[in-house]
Amino acid sequence: MEKAIKHITRPELKDILSVQSAVLKSIHDFMWNENITQLMPVMLSPFTDPLAHSVHECAIQYDGQRLELTKSMILHKQLSMLRDDIKGIYIISPNIRLEKSSKSQSSRHLFEFSQVDIELKDADHKQFMRFLERLYVHVFSFVKMECREELKRLGRELPELLAPFTVYESSELKKEFGDDWEHKTSMQETRPFWVMDHYREFYDKEDPISKRHINYDIVYPEGFGEGLSGAERETDYETIIKKMAERKTDQTSYATYLEIAKKGILRPTAGGGFGVERLVRYLTGKKEIRDVCLFPRVPGRRL
Repeated sequence: MEKAIKHITRPELKDILSVQSAVLKSIHDFMWNENITQLMPVMLSPFTDPLAHSVHECAIQYDGQRLELTKSMILHKQLSMLRDDIKGIYIISPNIRLEKSSKSQSSRHLFEFSQVDIELKDADHKQFMRFLERLYVHVFSFVKMECREELKRLGRELPELLAPFTVYESSELKKEFGDDWEHKTSMQETRPFWVMDHYREFYDKEDPISKRHINYDIVYPEGFGEGLSGAERETDYETIIKKMAERKTDQTSYATYLEIAKKGILRPTAGGGFGVERLVRYLTGKKEIRDVCLFPRVPGRRL
């Protein structure tokens, strides 16, 4: 109890939460000006993101149906784009990902966090990447202007953020740095950067000829690591089924999504999501992600 009280009442937390408030306001303002529609989060669903890494599953039985806690709203984002009158959407969505206790020392993993999820209709990866760069530049500019005193007290001096960001290929970084390429590249960079082409979930589009994955991450510099993941989305039913089989994804819970895909009405979209807490951690320069949370949910640590 004493440890919790000390964490909640430490003086620097008010400055950190002020930065977080500025981040959220700047995101809302940017999306409003871009005519991007805000959706409310879905917390329980028959289907959710299968993820590209293993976590503890979390589902409940309710009124005769199995519902999963949302790991991310990726598939809901895709389905929302069936509407002709919406050009793009965003959600500030609570995500539950019950990470294994092995992630307890990562300094950037939470098993409950908030994600800014974005999807743009009829957009390719280049258009989405330019959109995200403009959003990040706006957020940085707003935080630096409105939170000058807070950042000063936190001992944090942010770089000037300019677009376009540097772009790397994951295969080239792996060849140069080995399996620890993300951390090593993050440590040598001074500004956020893109990394392209990752083997991930069935809904990330793949070039049928080159087999290159049309997806991307934003990685924060100074060792802060990955902050955003996204992709162009797969829309072809047969390709989705094939990729599910390759990844050994159980199709049962995705029946409604697959029926819609089978009708051939999924729209071409590109999107991505970034964790609010990871961005605030980078902006405030904190060592541990728990340092930016009033009630941190860190894998392997008791609440």
